[in-house]
Amino acid sequence: MKSLSSALQAHLDEGTTTLSWCWRITRADGAVFGFTDHDRTVAFDGTEFEPESGLTASEVRAGSDLAVDAQEAQGVLSSDRITETDILDGRWDNAEVELWRVNWADTSQRVLIRRGAIGQIRRGRLAFVAEMRSQAHVLGQTVGRMFQATCDAELGDARCRINLDASAFKGTGAVIDLLRDRAFTASGLGGFAAGWFAFGTVTWTSGVNAGRRAEVLSHDLVDGIAILTLLEAPVRPIAEGDAFVIRAGCDKRIATCHAKFANVANFRGFPHIPGQDAVLRYATRDGAHDGAVL
Repeated sequence: MKSLSSALQAHLDEGTTTLSWCWRITRADGAVFGFTDHDRTVAFDGTEFEPESGLTASEVRAGSDLAVDAQEAQGVLSSDRITETDILDGRWDNAEVELWRVNWADTSQRVLIRRGAIGQIRRGRLAFVAEMRSQAHVLGQTVGRMFQATCDAELGDARCRINLDASAFKGTGAVIDLLRDRAFTASGLGGFAAGWFAFGTVTWTSGVNAGRRAEVLSHDLVDGIAILTLLEAPVRPIAEGDAFVIRAGCDKRIATCHAKFANVANFRGFPHIPGQDAVLRYATRDGAHDGAVL
């Protein structure tokens, strides 16, 4: 139940209102944006809510259970602060959203209707549709550790303790030739074994993708020339000569942790936990099935 100020309640009781919707969006990088469906800029709490975006909202889908409530906001890419490239780069993913009902004639009369986060974004050439999820979506996130055979730490984090800036796990190179939109040959990596950078990351240091990071799907070596395939094609096309820094990857298995990183002491999985094959094992008199791993 929402609590309205006496001034806002009095305004609503008048019958003729001057109300507008205002969205305040705070991205993960700290940038704050304000949008409104009013035809003029609305300002309060240090945020200016611009009307040029053409942002409109759908009805709120809500229930009495713990399911995630959802609402959609549709907007035209007319704001200089919303670019298709930023959407593709994921800069708007999981941004915090506040939805306000505001008297644009007196912005002190306002109420916070809901708070949530941006979920899936569908985009077209001239418009986008952003899903606004309620705070109930946080309840669906994993908290704590999971019992699984593979490691649940991120390679190089405080739990893993591997130094990814060590020369054994870090390389520098440049694009020689583009094979596909996400695959290319690279110089400077001939000293590393094939597969060494699979599941690792590439950080671009020059070109139109400079400063952005991408995940590596595979790393092959043919006649001393590295062939890298990214998990996804970058938003901006890769070009010959683009330089990058690449860091090793891990498939989260204890065998890899031992052979590649010599870091079993910090392995954060449970490799000896019984798997699904334990349900299928059974013993017979002929000795063909002795209960060993299938």
